[in-house]
Amino acid sequence: MTTVDQHRDNRSGQDPKLLRRLLRAKDRMDAASHEAWPVARLAKVSGVSADHFAHAFKQAFGIPPHRYLLTRRIERATALLRDTELSITDIAFQTGWESLGTFGRTFRDITGESPSVNRARTRVAMAGLAHVPGCIVAAVLRPGLTIAVSEKRRRATTGIKDSSSDKEVS
Repeated sequence: MTTVDQHRDNRSGQDPKLLRRLLRAKDRMDAASHEAWPVARLAKVSGVSADHFAHAFKQAFGIPPHRYLLTRRIERATALLRDTELSITDIAFQTGWESLGTFGRTFRDITGESPSVNRARTRVAMAGLAHVPGCIVAAVLRPGLTIAVSEKRRRATTGIKDSSSDKEVS
């Protein structure tokens, strides 16, 4: 394989060994998204400095590590809201939030609705989608985190429409 072919295979421009180490950190976040994952801890898992880790993770996966972790937590919370009778408080703490208020505000910023409204809406939607495989439904209902939560808040206060929340479920 020529150098050009190797570069084409490695589209992020990163060393394959570094990518494997970044995936190791990403896998740890996936397996324990309820835990605190500061950049320093993730960098230690990857064997690189914190600054290098944050930059390399964003370059490799397209989003910063904190936003990736938020996505995992909201996805898990959404599944628990849909599939269990756990209280919203229990779900907040099980998915790694230290306060119910922060969970509710972040959940609403990302999904566009409160956890209780999300629970009610997805249960109604699921009743009508009983014949659709669960993995397809989960993919359609996955929260969009293409922009930071703080940017979504800023856009909401200035009246700028957020295209990432325009998902339609048919």
